[in-house]
Amino acid sequence: MCEGVHPLDALAGSAVPEDRIAKYLQDHECKDVVVMCGAGLSTAAGIPDFRTPGTGLYDTLQRFNLSQPEAIFELDFFRQEPGPFYELCRELWPGRYKPTLGHYFIKLLEAKGILRRCYTQNIDSLERQAGVSRQKIVAAHGNFDEAHVIDKVPEQAVDIEELRKAVIAGEKGWRALAEAKGGLVKPKVVLFGESLPDRFWELSDADLEACDLLIVMGTSLVVEPFAGLVGQAPSRTPRLLINREPSGTLDRLYRGFRFLLKDQANWRDVWHEGACDEGCRALAKSLGWEEDLQDLMSTGKTPGLAPWRTEPS
Repeated sequence: MCEGVHPLDALAGSAVPEDRIAKYLQDHECKDVVVMCGAGLSTAAGIPDFRTPGTGLYDTLQRFNLSQPEAIFELDFFRQEPGPFYELCRELWPGRYKPTLGHYFIKLLEAKGILRRCYTQNIDSLERQAGVSRQKIVAAHGNFDEAHVIDKVPEQAVDIEELRKAVIAGEKGWRALAEAKGGLVKPKVVLFGESLPDRFWELSDADLEACDLLIVMGTSLVVEPFAGLVGQAPSRTPRLLINREPSGTLDRLYRGFRFLLKDQANWRDVWHEGACDEGCRALAKSLGWEEDLQDLMSTGKTPGLAPWRTEPS
């Protein structure tokens, strides 16, 4: 435990996690909030997460008779058997799903002038559809904004719309595109065996160093290096997890969450046990921003800055 009185110590009397975080955010006039989000943020949009038994992507992918479901996200497997990944792309291609309340909450943080960055594991681009500015987003695992021919040096770009049409056309379409381009074409979704985008490495150190509140939602925090961002926040920065079950706890992750520890072992971590939309709505209510959030969702009206902010972040 760090020396001295931690900012959250004075709030320990409140059993409501959102009230504790809201009071801290307002009292300390936070302006560099960092959000980390995973598949659980998009389940309310109808997109399955990866690991939920029976409904998660890893279970539903069994129809492809994979030796292990994770193989569909491996570059070597894609080279040998591209069909399953293209089928998954067809199901997940942006445009079929709409942003959730949680996505709009991230936009609300930006509109209030306090969002430093949103780091997302999701490839669905729903943060952008909710209006979050491109410069505020780090798509750690890529997305469908761009496409390229694999194994080409220098990189050979392909128009993403050309790939979309080929994927929709099925095997005949993507095979024809591969023949025309001299190799398999895939969206810039990061597969196991590929490096994360340069943007992740260029921004993460400075963003987490400056972070004055970390909000983590809808992620199991098992995939590195994304999961390791949790441990990069300053030791006195409060961290809020919004998730149905605990993740990234200290026994599973270096410098992980301490909210399951008793007594004074936990001095900065808070857990909202529940769905992402539910947690975001509760936090917006605690902040007095529930009406702003509803207006943003229903009309697209951008609310004013937080009272302590004089200019956008």
